Amino acid sequence: MIEHGIADPDAATRIGLVALVAHARFVPSEQREAFGDSAAALACDPRAILLRTCHRVELYAIDEPVDGLPPLVLPTIPGGARRLDGIAAARHVFTVAAGLDSVVVGEDQILHQLRECLSDRRVPAAEQCPVDVGSHSTAAPSLHPALERLFQIALHLGRETRSWREGPPRSLADVALDRVVPVTGPLLGRRVLVVGAGRMARLAALAASRQGARVLVANRSSDRAAALAFDANGEPAAFGADVPLPVADAYILAISARWPLSPEARAALIDGTRPVVDLSSPPALDAETRDALGDRYTSVDDLARSPQDELRKRLRTRFERVLDDAEQRYALWVRARASVPAIQALTDQAEARRAEELDRLFRRADLADADRELVIQMSHRLVAGLLHAPLVKLRDDDTGELERAARDLFAL
Repeated sequence: MIEHGIADPDAATRIGLVALVAHARFVPSEQREAFGDSAAALACDPRAILLRTCHRVELYAIDEPVDGLPPLVLPTIPGGARRLDGIAAARHVFTVAAGLDSVVVGEDQILHQLRECLSDRRVPAAEQCPVDVGSHSTAAPSLHPALERLFQIALHLGRETRSWREGPPRSLADVALDRVVPVTGPLLGRRVLVVGAGRMARLAALAASRQGARVLVANRSSDRAAALAFDANGEPAAFGADVPLPVADAYILAISARWPLSPEARAALIDGTRPVVDLSSPPALDAETRDALGDRYTSVDDLARSPQDELRKRLRTRFERVLDDAEQRYALWVRARASVPAIQALTDQAEARRAEELDRLFRRADLADADRELVIQMSHRLVAGLLHAPLVKLRDDDTGELERAARDLFAL
């Protein structure tokens, strides 16, 4: 952690940094999704940013007033979720970016999701995030600078730690296949049906293909299914509530809705012995079907509760060091940002006093225009020279002591 006096460990608390964290290890999928839906009401507020993946829903917010916006109302968190404040919230974001909060330590997907999360919030479109201003609407303000800087530091940390990776990258899809192989045996020559064509489905299809499986891809968009099947050296499969269940040795589901199954297809799925791994959140199968499958069914929540990868002691120490450094950089930035009002107030006060003295002089002395200009220039140089050293010190103020002293000395 940051040593006292080097940076201010409570700096993030003063700007009201909050993280509401609902993870699959502690919060069931349906409750996470309900929380995500309520948090989405803040999707256009510049003081909030929502990270939503298959096994986590996390809202990061700056709970401080912004001109022209109503007070921030945070959603209620479900049971098992956590609220983190101040530097603890910042530390959590950095831990997530490093991949230390994932089942597969250092997995790439969460870093991509953080990057997309920030990109989507930087410049929201007017039609997506309208804000009423008088008689017309305009685009919502861009992301709060404290969140912008938080995510910039997190992404930089994530890129740095990925360069330490030992061995080939793994993802949650590889963990899913780890659940399949004990039942099916080695995947070489086995038929694996992947339902979906999004990012997680792609990871699953390509991971199965690398293990020599015959990959089938079913998706509501036949074109996307065909494209993914081609990339995985597989073939597309039928999709819909009126088609038979494709014959496979294992089923991996990664879609954003229920998997439409005919009664016959559902019965065939339940009566078989093949494993079903559901990477969807909310689940792609209804509760009754999940119960009927019993221990043949594995949810994304089950995967999230899997034992986490272990780090060697030296690597763990290296991660802790870079997390401490990220904390320090963020706290220093917050501290410097907090000094800006004092800097502006001191500058404004000096400028107001300079203007008063010039006005008093010009009312008492009848100066030629050229002489007036010389006096004005001299007053600017004098004020700038006197303020230069104090302003430099305030900009480099890591602890806030100089800011407090400046406010006392100059009655700011």
